[in-house]
Amino acid sequence: MIETLLISVLIIAIGIALLCIKLIFRKDGEFKSMHIHDSQAMKDRGIHCVMDQDREAREQGKAY
Repeated sequence: MIETLLISVLIIAIGIALLCIKLIFRKDGEFKSMHIHDSQAMKDRGIHCVMDQDREAREQGKAY
């Protein structure tokens, strides 16, 4: 039972370490934003976040 728990904790620790490699070894390392409004490709296509679309619809009086 304890062996299984230790192996599980070790696997989780290795996974977290691998996810953090960029953050640890780069001076300004950070995760890229995954929000739609931060993506230049989405902006080029005219795709907005649902919150932005809702705000625009409320301002135009078309939020039905």
